Amino acid sequence: MAATSARALKLLSIFGIGATLTAEELATRLGTSVRTVRRDIDTLRDLGYEIGAVRGAGGGYRLGRATRLPPVVFDEDQAVATAVALQTVPAVLSGIRENAARALATLHQAMPARSRSHAEAFTVSSARNYWEFPAPPIDAETVRAVGSAINRRHLVRVDYAGDGEPVTLTLEPHDLVVWAARWYLVAFDPDAGRWRAMRVDRCRPHPPTHASFARRDIPHGDPVAFVMSAPDRGDAAADWPCRGSAVLALPASTVARFAPGGSTVEYDTETTCRLTLGAWSWPGLAGLLLTFDADLTGIEPAELRQALHSVHTRISRGLSSGQPEERQDRAAAPGP
Repeated sequence: MAATSARALKLLSIFGIGATLTAEELATRLGTSVRTVRRDIDTLRDLGYEIGAVRGAGGGYRLGRATRLPPVVFDEDQAVATAVALQTVPAVLSGIRENAARALATLHQAMPARSRSHAEAFTVSSARNYWEFPAPPIDAETVRAVGSAINRRHLVRVDYAGDGEPVTLTLEPHDLVVWAARWYLVAFDPDAGRWRAMRVDRCRPHPPTHASFARRDIPHGDPVAFVMSAPDRGDAAADWPCRGSAVLALPASTVARFAPGGSTVEYDTETTCRLTLGAWSWPGLAGLLLTFDADLTGIEPAELRQALHSVHTRISRGLSSGQPEERQDRAAAPGP
C-alpha cells in the first residue's frame, strides 16, 4: 500500500507539468509496468482527479479539470515557490491577506520536516521601496471578474474612470499584465476600433455578459510589450511631495517603457513627449529626468528648474576640481 501511494503521488507530480503522455512513457518514468500505470491512474481517478484518455496520434493520458478540489501534490521546489508567492501576493492584491495566510499555514502543516525547513528559509516581509513607486493593492474581486471574462473569451462591460468622467465600455479582454506593481488589462475596444492598455484598478466590472468573441492578434505580438510601450495606459502621477514635468526629446513609446511607476507620458510629436512624475525632493526629481539622457525643454515648475541648475553646478564643480589632478596624472605617465 505504501509503495502504491508513493507511486501514485509521483504519477500525479508527472501529470502536473500538463503534458500528454502514453502509458509506456509513464511506465518508463515510474520504472514499472503499463498495467501498473493504468491501475494507478484508476486510483487517482477514485481520489477525484480527472485523468483523461486522449486517442489518436500523439494521444495518451493527461490531467484534466477536477469536478471537486482534490488533494494537491507539490515537490519541494514547488512548495517553496508557493510559500514565497503566498507571502508576497497581499502587496498587489487587496482582500486576500487572510486567505493567503491561512493557505500558507496549511501548506506548512502538510509539508514534511525537510521541505518545511526549506520553505521557512524563504520567510519574507514585504515593505515599500520608494524607488518602486508602487500602486495600492488592487481588489481581488475586480481581478477575478476580468480574469474570468478573459478565460472564457466573453465580452466584458466596465465603468472606466480615466482622466475625465467615468465611461461605460464594452471590451474584448485578452490579457492581464502586472508591471511596476500595477495591473493592466489589454483589451480591444470594438466601438473605438482600437487596442487599449487600461489600469484594472480603474475598472468597475458589470455582471458577466456571457457573449463570446474571437481572439485577435495583439500589437507587438506580446501583451507585456504592448503595455510597456503604451503611453496612454491610464496611469496617473503619484502623490509625491515634489511633482513636475518636462518635454523629452524621445518618442512617447520609448519613455513609456522606462518611466517609473506613478508617472504619466503624453504624446507631443513623433520624437518628443511630456513626462510628468514625482519624487521626495526636487533634486531627486531632477535626477530621474536626467536618467533618460535626452534634451529637456518646457521644464515645470520653477523649483524643478532650480534643482536642475543646482545639479549642473555641483557636477561642473566636481569635474573642475578633478581636472588638475587628471593633468598631473597624464604628465607623469610614461610616453609611448
